[in-house]
Amino acid sequence: MGYFNLEEIIIENNSSKKLNEVKKFLLEQGLTFDGNIEYTIALYDNNKIVATGSFEGRILKCIAVDDSYKGMGVSNTIISNLISEQYRRGNSDLFVYTKPKNYRIFLDLGFYKIAEVPNKVTLLENDPTGMKKFINKIKSEKVDGDVISSIVVNCNPFTLGHKYLIEKASKESDIVHVFVVSEDKSVFPTDVRYKLVEEGVRHLKNVILHKCEDYIISSATFPSYFMKKQNEAVKTHCLLDIEIFIKYIVPALGINKRYVGEEPLCPVTKTYNDTMKEMLPKCKVEVIEVPRIEIGGNITSASKIRQLIKQNKLLEVRSLVPDTTYNFLMSKEGRVITGRI
Repeated sequence: MGYFNLEEIIIENNSSKKLNEVKKFLLEQGLTFDGNIEYTIALYDNNKIVATGSFEGRILKCIAVDDSYKGMGVSNTIISNLISEQYRRGNSDLFVYTKPKNYRIFLDLGFYKIAEVPNKVTLLENDPTGMKKFINKIKSEKVDGDVISSIVVNCNPFTLGHKYLIEKASKESDIVHVFVVSEDKSVFPTDVRYKLVEEGVRHLKNVILHKCEDYIISSATFPSYFMKKQNEAVKTHCLLDIEIFIKYIVPALGINKRYVGEEPLCPVTKTYNDTMKEMLPKCKVEVIEVPRIEIGGNITSASKIRQLIKQNKLLEVRSLVPDTTYNFLMSKEGRVITGRI
């Protein structure tokens, strides 16, 4: 069982036999193989898998080592390979999603802990100033007041429902900090979604926009948000994302209210809302869940808008979105995007 006899294999997504071996091995280690994995490496000893690691985007994950091979430098081999491949692809700012019992391995490799859900998951980053730079950026927009609210939105695209939610928070708050999800995994690209929100709330003078970057609802903090299906990991992902919000965002801006739209359709978002209602009041942040508005019998959800676009029912779309969104949808750039739906 010599370490130097281990065979290093990069597993392609079209290698179903090897992928199944990795999935089985991870299950034995109490982990599951994520569906969006881009790259996987495995170490074999006499055709038996003894360690593996993967990444999605800039996030290292699904890293596991057989108990019999721990303490032999196997983890370092896996992680070094993943980091080298990331650097080869031009990615230098990296995150690690791992079990808390493993996080010290990554500390020795130059990673720093951001947040943790006890006994579930730890999130680390290799840039010691990453979170600090993000917090300093949003703190530069801090405004004092008695009621400081926040809203996190994806807006894929921006609807009258989003507008109503932000307007309600604006009326009931001194300042509203609106965070727009930065992850580019939606039908409408990040810059377009941000622009539509910016144009849609321009009339609200106490609303401040921020980009979530890597630290609020991203593949690092909340990967299952982008899967849009319920699974046992969703609660853990919710807890991690909200832990980061409580630990860093709330004190940076003095937030004491968080507004959310009621979620009758998506189980992932509903779990997130329920988890916020459970956690945030303990930290003196009130959660205001606002019922969805209906127009012409339609709930004004972004998914409904995309469905209507797919069905080419643009008149119905017009009744559910602000003029700024509709004008964009009718523009040359907008038609390119809607043509892909």
